[in-house]
Amino acid sequence: MKNIEPVLITEKNVTLLGGGTICGTLLKETLVHAPCLVAADGAAGQALALSHRPDRVIGDFDSLTDEMRAEIPEESLIHVPEQDSTDFEKCLTRVEAPMMFGVGFTGGRIDHELAVYATLTCFPNRRCVILGAEDLCFMAPPELVLPTEPGQRVSLFPMARVAGRSEGLRWPIAGLDFAPDRRIGTSNEAVATEVRLEFDRPGMMVILPRERCDAELVARLIAAPKWPL
Repeated sequence: MKNIEPVLITEKNVTLLGGGTICGTLLKETLVHAPCLVAADGAAGQALALSHRPDRVIGDFDSLTDEMRAEIPEESLIHVPEQDSTDFEKCLTRVEAPMMFGVGFTGGRIDHELAVYATLTCFPNRRCVILGAEDLCFMAPPELVLPTEPGQRVSLFPMARVAGRSEGLRWPIAGLDFAPDRRIGTSNEAVATEVRLEFDRPGMMVILPRERCDAELVARLIAAPKWPL
Protein backbone atom coordinates (compact mmCIF):
# COMPACT_ATOMS: atom_id res chain seq x y z
CA MET A 1 0.00 0.00 0.00
CA LYS A 2 1.53 3.32 -1.02
CA ASN A 3 2.62 5.92 1.48
CA ILE A 4 0.32 8.93 1.54
CA GLU A 5 1.51 12.27 2.86
CA PRO A 6 -0.82 13.66 5.54
CA VAL A 7 -2.39 17.06 4.90
CA LEU A 8 -3.49 17.48 8.51
CA ILE A 9 -1.57 16.42 11.62
CA THR A 10 -3.25 17.38 14.86
CA GLU A 11 -3.29 16.44 18.54
CA LYS A 12 -7.04 17.12 18.58
CA ASN A 13 -9.67 14.53 17.76
CA VAL A 14 -11.14 15.02 14.29
CA THR A 15 -14.71 14.94 13.02
CA LEU A 16 -14.97 13.65 9.46
CA LEU A 17 -18.14 14.82 7.74
CA GLY A 18 -19.71 12.89 4.87
CA GLY A 19 -22.53 13.57 2.48
CA GLY A 20 -25.02 11.07 3.90
CA THR A 21 -27.72 11.76 6.45
CA ILE A 22 -26.43 14.46 8.81
CA CYS A 23 -28.07 15.26 12.12
CA GLY A 24 -27.15 18.77 13.21
CA THR A 25 -27.39 17.80 16.88
CA LEU A 26 -25.09 14.81 16.44
CA LEU A 27 -22.56 16.92 14.54
CA LYS A 28 -22.61 19.59 17.25
CA GLU A 29 -22.18 17.00 20.01
CA THR A 30 -19.33 15.29 18.15
CA LEU A 31 -17.47 18.56 17.60
CA VAL A 32 -17.33 19.09 21.37
CA HIS A 33 -15.04 16.03 21.66
CA ALA A 34 -13.52 16.22 18.17
CA PRO A 35 -13.28 19.95 17.39
CA CYS A 36 -11.26 19.72 14.19
CA LEU A 37 -13.69 19.39 11.27
CA VAL A 38 -12.73 17.76 7.97
CA ALA A 39 -15.38 17.61 5.24
CA ALA A 40 -15.36 15.05 2.46
CA ASP A 41 -15.85 17.04 -0.74
CA GLY A 42 -19.41 18.41 -1.06
CA ALA A 43 -20.18 17.69 2.60
CA ALA A 44 -18.55 21.08 3.11
CA GLY A 45 -21.86 22.57 1.97
CA GLN A 46 -23.76 20.80 4.74
CA ALA A 47 -21.17 21.96 7.27
CA LEU A 48 -21.55 25.57 6.14
CA ALA A 49 -25.34 25.29 6.18
CA LEU A 50 -25.08 24.25 9.84
CA SER A 51 -22.75 27.20 10.60
CA HIS A 52 -19.56 25.13 10.81
CA ARG A 53 -16.60 26.06 8.60
CA PRO A 54 -14.38 23.02 7.90
CA ASP A 55 -10.70 23.14 8.84
CA ARG A 56 -10.04 21.05 5.72
CA VAL A 57 -12.06 19.93 2.73
CA ILE A 58 -10.61 16.84 1.05
CA GLY A 59 -11.84 15.14 -2.10
CA ASP A 60 -11.92 15.09 -5.87
CA PHE A 61 -14.20 18.16 -5.72
CA ASP A 62 -16.76 16.80 -8.13
CA SER A 63 -19.49 18.10 -5.81
CA LEU A 64 -17.82 21.19 -4.37
CA THR A 65 -19.54 24.27 -5.77
CA ASP A 66 -18.09 27.73 -6.40
CA GLU A 67 -20.32 29.06 -3.62
CA MET A 68 -18.76 26.63 -1.14
CA ARG A 69 -15.25 27.48 -2.32
CA ALA A 70 -15.91 31.17 -1.75
CA GLU A 71 -16.57 30.55 1.96
CA ILE A 72 -13.51 28.39 2.64
CA PRO A 73 -9.87 29.57 2.62
CA GLU A 74 -7.95 28.24 -0.36
CA GLU A 75 -5.30 26.65 1.87
CA SER A 76 -8.01 24.54 3.50
CA LEU A 77 -9.06 22.98 0.17
CA ILE A 78 -7.17 19.75 -0.53
CA HIS A 79 -7.88 18.59 -4.07
CA VAL A 80 -7.14 14.90 -4.68
CA PRO A 81 -8.14 14.32 -8.31
CA GLU A 82 -7.52 10.56 -8.56
CA GLN A 83 -10.61 8.37 -8.93
CA ASP A 84 -9.21 5.16 -7.44
CA SER A 85 -10.43 5.95 -3.93
CA THR A 86 -13.57 7.37 -2.35
CA ASP A 87 -13.66 10.79 -0.70
CA PHE A 88 -13.89 9.05 2.69
CA GLU A 89 -10.67 7.14 1.98
CA LYS A 90 -8.99 10.34 0.81
CA CYS A 91 -9.85 11.92 4.18
CA LEU A 92 -9.07 8.90 6.35
CA THR A 93 -5.61 8.37 4.85
CA ARG A 94 -4.54 12.03 4.89
CA VAL A 95 -5.43 12.92 8.46
CA GLU A 96 -3.31 12.02 11.50
CA ALA A 97 -5.11 12.49 14.80
CA PRO A 98 -5.56 10.58 18.07
CA MET A 99 -9.13 9.69 17.05
CA MET A 100 -11.51 10.35 14.16
CA PHE A 101 -15.30 10.31 14.23
CA GLY A 102 -17.29 9.90 11.03
CA VAL A 103 -20.63 11.73 10.86
CA GLY A 104 -22.80 11.68 7.75
CA PHE A 105 -21.45 8.41 6.37
CA THR A 106 -24.57 6.37 7.15
CA GLY A 107 -28.24 6.59 6.27
CA GLY A 108 -27.79 7.62 2.65
CA ARG A 109 -26.84 5.49 -0.34
CA ILE A 110 -26.14 1.88 0.62
CA ASP A 111 -23.23 1.59 -1.80
CA HIS A 112 -21.56 4.64 -0.24
CA GLU A 113 -22.03 3.25 3.27
CA LEU A 114 -20.62 -0.14 2.31
CA ALA A 115 -17.62 1.59 0.74
CA VAL A 116 -16.95 3.29 4.09
CA TYR A 117 -16.85 -0.07 5.90
CA ALA A 118 -14.64 -1.55 3.19
CA THR A 119 -12.23 1.36 3.61
CA LEU A 120 -12.10 0.88 7.39
CA THR A 121 -11.23 -2.76 6.75
CA CYS A 122 -8.34 -1.74 4.50
CA PHE A 123 -6.93 0.65 7.12
CA PRO A 124 -7.47 -1.10 10.49
CA ASN A 125 -4.86 1.04 12.26
CA ARG A 126 -6.74 4.27 11.64
CA ARG A 127 -8.65 4.93 14.85
CA CYS A 128 -12.02 5.91 13.40
CA VAL A 129 -15.51 5.52 14.84
CA ILE A 130 -18.49 5.82 12.49
CA LEU A 131 -21.52 7.37 14.19
CA GLY A 132 -25.02 6.57 12.91
CA ALA A 133 -28.53 7.39 14.07
CA GLU A 134 -28.64 4.47 16.55
CA ASP A 135 -25.27 2.76 16.44
CA LEU A 136 -21.55 3.35 16.22
CA CYS A 137 -18.97 1.04 14.70
CA PHE A 138 -15.22 0.69 14.42
CA MET A 139 -12.62 -1.88 13.42
CA ALA A 140 -11.39 -3.88 16.38
CA PRO A 141 -7.74 -3.60 17.44
CA PRO A 142 -5.84 -6.76 18.46
CA GLU A 143 -7.01 -6.37 22.09
CA LEU A 144 -9.73 -4.21 23.58
CA VAL A 145 -11.59 -3.83 26.88
CA LEU A 146 -15.04 -2.33 26.37
CA PRO A 147 -16.93 -0.61 29.21
CA THR A 148 -20.39 -2.18 29.13
CA GLU A 149 -23.57 -2.73 31.10
CA PRO A 150 -25.12 -6.19 31.58
CA GLY A 151 -27.64 -6.74 28.81
CA GLN A 152 -26.02 -4.20 26.47
CA ARG A 153 -25.86 -5.23 22.82
CA VAL A 154 -22.36 -5.95 21.53
CA SER A 155 -22.44 -6.95 17.87
CA LEU A 156 -19.45 -8.32 15.99
CA PHE A 157 -19.46 -8.33 12.21
CA PRO A 158 -16.51 -9.88 10.36
CA MET A 159 -15.35 -7.98 7.29
CA ALA A 160 -12.78 -10.72 6.64
CA ARG A 161 -11.97 -14.16 7.98
CA VAL A 162 -11.05 -13.74 11.65
CA ALA A 163 -11.09 -15.60 14.96
CA GLY A 164 -10.72 -14.50 18.55
CA ARG A 165 -11.70 -14.90 22.16
CA SER A 166 -13.87 -12.98 24.57
CA GLU A 167 -14.71 -12.48 28.23
CA GLY A 168 -17.97 -10.95 29.41
CA LEU A 169 -20.15 -11.90 26.43
CA ARG A 170 -23.28 -14.03 26.78
CA TRP A 171 -22.10 -16.11 23.82
CA PRO A 172 -18.29 -16.45 23.93
CA ILE A 173 -16.48 -16.35 20.58
CA ALA A 174 -13.49 -18.62 21.29
CA GLY A 175 -13.19 -21.45 18.79
CA LEU A 176 -15.43 -19.80 16.20
CA ASP A 177 -14.31 -18.98 12.68
CA PHE A 178 -15.92 -15.74 11.56
CA ALA A 179 -16.30 -14.59 7.96
CA PRO A 180 -18.84 -12.37 6.18
CA ASP A 181 -20.08 -15.32 4.13
CA ARG A 182 -20.06 -17.77 7.04
CA ARG A 183 -20.52 -17.08 10.73
CA ILE A 184 -21.21 -13.57 12.01
CA GLY A 185 -21.61 -12.34 15.58
CA THR A 186 -24.39 -9.81 15.62
CA SER A 187 -26.79 -9.35 18.56
CA ASN A 188 -24.46 -10.72 21.19
CA GLU A 189 -24.68 -9.01 24.57
CA ALA A 190 -22.63 -8.17 27.63
CA VAL A 191 -23.09 -10.00 30.92
CA ALA A 192 -20.61 -7.86 32.87
CA THR A 193 -19.39 -4.29 33.26
CA GLU A 194 -16.48 -5.04 30.91
CA VAL A 195 -16.13 -7.08 27.75
CA ARG A 196 -12.64 -8.21 26.78
CA LEU A 197 -11.95 -9.00 23.14
CA GLU A 198 -8.90 -10.39 21.37
CA PHE A 199 -8.56 -11.15 17.67
CA ASP A 200 -5.96 -13.03 15.65
CA ARG A 201 -5.99 -10.64 12.69
CA PRO A 202 -7.63 -7.44 11.46
CA GLY A 203 -11.13 -7.55 10.05
CA MET A 204 -13.67 -7.59 12.90
CA MET A 205 -16.09 -4.69 13.12
CA VAL A 206 -17.52 -3.86 16.56
CA ILE A 207 -21.03 -2.35 16.58
CA LEU A 208 -22.42 -0.75 19.74
CA PRO A 209 -25.37 1.44 20.70
CA ARG A 210 -24.39 5.05 20.01
CA GLU A 211 -24.89 6.20 23.59
CA ARG A 212 -21.87 4.07 24.51
CA CYS A 213 -19.53 6.50 22.72
CA ASP A 214 -18.40 8.17 25.92
CA ALA A 215 -15.03 9.46 27.11
CA GLU A 216 -14.10 6.12 28.68
CA LEU A 217 -14.65 4.20 25.47
CA VAL A 218 -12.70 6.75 23.43
CA ALA A 219 -9.79 6.63 25.88
CA ARG A 220 -9.65 2.84 25.66
CA LEU A 221 -9.75 2.90 21.87
CA ILE A 222 -6.87 5.37 21.74
CA ALA A 223 -4.85 3.30 24.21
CA ALA A 224 -5.50 -0.05 22.50
CA PRO A 225 -2.58 -1.64 20.64
CA LYS A 226 -2.39 -1.31 16.88
CA TRP A 227 -1.99 -4.08 14.35
CA PRO A 228 1.59 -4.78 13.21
CA LEU A 229 2.25 -3.15 9.85
